[in-house]
Amino acid sequence: MPGHDSARDVYRQALPVIAVSLIAGLFAGTILASETMRANIAEVPGLLLLLPAFLATRGGVYGSLGARLSTGLHQGIIEPRFRPDRRLTNAVVASFLNGMTVSVFIAVVTYATLVLFGDGGSLFQLVGVMVVAGFLSAVLMITVLIAVIFVGYRRGLDPDNVIGPVVTTLGDVFGVFFLLVGVAVVGAVS
Repeated sequence: MPGHDSARDVYRQALPVIAVSLIAGLFAGTILASETMRANIAEVPGLLLLLPAFLATRGGVYGSLGARLSTGLHQGIIEPRFRPDRRLTNAVVASFLNGMTVSVFIAVVTYATLVLFGDGGSLFQLVGVMVVAGFLSAVLMITVLIAVIFVGYRRGLDPDNVIGPVVTTLGDVFGVFFLLVGVAVVGAVS
């Protein structure tokens, strides 16, 4: 039965990625529960408020990139090679700009929420943290995502079966870690 074989293939390809995602998710949780993160949350008003939106948008923005690349590979309009390609470049640039724009937007909305509820906070600090975290996570997520999709595709993996867990895991791990980096960079500058 073709459907049975297809479901078995999906399960066989996705299960190892989901297992790795589980371990990486626990690692991200460990960073989130660390003393350093708790100190940063206390030091930067609004950091805890923007964290869920930041992590969710990492998955949304770069999940769209993964889906676009996967569709391009299946349709044969993108080659799984690391060479200049107009469609690939356009998709990467659009994702990067979307990721950066939404990062700054989250910082502004967080600041407006803090002002509305009288909790203080610094717009410069929030935007600075989000620019640093958004930039670093974008560069790393795009690089790793393209590598996983292209290498996996050449080895017979269907990107549609693995992109979801890969993107959400990368978004969580890189997002939490680079928020810490962003707080440190903005603290050093100001």
